Amino acid sequence: MTAVHGGKIAYITGAGSGIGRETALRLARDGARVMVTDIDLALAEATVKAIEDDGGTALAAAVDVRDRDAVAASVRTVEESWGALHLLVNNAGLVTPHSFRDLTDDAWDLVLDVNLKGQFVVAQVVAPLIARSGGGAIVNLSTVEAIAVVTSGSTTQPHYNASKGGVPMLTKALAIELAPDNIRVNCVAPGPIATDFFDLEMVTSDAGLEFMKQRLLVPRVGQPADIAAAVSFLLSDEASFIDGIQLPVDGGWLTR
Repeated sequence: MTAVHGGKIAYITGAGSGIGRETALRLARDGARVMVTDIDLALAEATVKAIEDDGGTALAAAVDVRDRDAVAASVRTVEESWGALHLLVNNAGLVTPHSFRDLTDDAWDLVLDVNLKGQFVVAQVVAPLIARSGGGAIVNLSTVEAIAVVTSGSTTQPHYNASKGGVPMLTKALAIELAPDNIRVNCVAPGPIATDFFDLEMVTSDAGLEFMKQRLLVPRVGQPADIAAAVSFLLSDEASFIDGIQLPVDGGWLTR
């Protein structure tokens, strides 16, 4: 286990699967103790077990990022257990399969509340403890769809685009406001990543890869570990002069 985050304590949302789970594992391997949160407690506990099996230290909590009280309760657990908090990864997110024409108010509200408001709520609750702990860093997860609409058909998912498009600006605003507390705030924009968030079979199929190669410069689908590595870097002291930016980790998708 390396000491990139030795002595640091991290809080991660949506860490029961996919990018969130891999990020939790990476931060633990890099020396951090990790509060693993997910709306599904069983998934969070499975991530904790994987961390412990790998020699790390972690706790699990059931947290819906829209629920300020649940977030606050999990932050109290961190403070009572470990006495401090230094790192936050706002990873939780979702999408519903709606195009503009069939998008409902409920679907719009759900996706905006989780993907954008949820990051605000969690950051607002967590930041004071990071400040009291001497400062640290936050990484928000956006997507290349915060910059460009990605679609393999004739329709888009405008509620998802809008929610993720707000993340870079939220990141900049938080970077400015939290700088006096010695808290840096950046975001990572993943490209096509092989997780269950997408149709995994389609993303990893020969046909799916051929479609994506029209945009990709690196001729492979990304892995959760690719995103976890970027998040760990932006949270680390190696990135101490980086603040308020969005880093695409997309295999060159946005270059074309």
